[in-house]
Amino acid sequence: MGEASSKFWQLGLLGYPLEHSLSPLLHTAALHAAGLAGEYCLHAVPPDAPDDVGRLLDRVREGEIDGLNVTIPYKQTVLPYLDELTPVATAIEAVNTIYARRGYLVGDNTDAPGFLNDIARIVGWPLSDLRPAGRELPSALILGAGGSARAVAYALSYAGWHVWVAARRLEQARKLTASLRQRISTPIHHITFIGLPVLFDAVAPRFDLLVNATPVGMAPEGETSPWPDKLELPRGAFVYDLVYNPPETALLRAAREANLPAANGLGMLVEQAALSFERWTGCVAPRAATYRAVSLNI
Repeated sequence: MGEASSKFWQLGLLGYPLEHSLSPLLHTAALHAAGLAGEYCLHAVPPDAPDDVGRLLDRVREGEIDGLNVTIPYKQTVLPYLDELTPVATAIEAVNTIYARRGYLVGDNTDAPGFLNDIARIVGWPLSDLRPAGRELPSALILGAGGSARAVAYALSYAGWHVWVAARRLEQARKLTASLRQRISTPIHHITFIGLPVLFDAVAPRFDLLVNATPVGMAPEGETSPWPDKLELPRGAFVYDLVYNPPETALLRAAREANLPAANGLGMLVEQAALSFERWTGCVAPRAATYRAVSLNI
């Protein structure tokens, strides 16, 4: 703690656009609550300025910046710039946290453990403990096949779940599942977004968890839902929407109307940020303070 408390921490976020990011609020609250001096800056780099990405990462390598978060559209774009990936980032093939160690740029992914931590917090037990003796694998249906879906699919598969991926673009879902099959022994299947009704008619699987990993339902389009119209939500499923603005999406509203337990992605946002903070500073992130900070601003 001595070294951490004696320096001025330079942290930030790479992405585009960043006007509505809550990350500065989260990390400023974390720095203050941990008793650390520092600032968290936004680095909005347009996709047509790739050289700016390299220059920004050079500042991390040289120690001018202590740590970066990475968001859309750079979670995979930054991979060639990095010297080392953690096992989680390697499996997911996406990075949301960058720091330097002995002059080497390291890429990590805290989205996956952040998701698992939040689900465990909500339900009160680790997801890997959901399988009682004699019961088949718990199953999850993930909507989407982008970077967030990759992190959630990896996390659940690693925890021993049977994962289904539904996406509008079948090829994207196929690539996601094929990539994870090479790294995890748990069976993973893909289905198409349009094929959801067919799946329920033909297979009628029981899902323990439904996760929306798409941006559908995000403000200002809060009345839209990623779930097909006139299709009943999986009975008995816990519904988790990674979207946290608005706090209650159309999907979450439908879940509650169906008497299904549900939660938004604010907890995952806080958890992944806390894990990034710990990677950078070596200090435990004060989660209660960060929850309060973001809850008052949504």
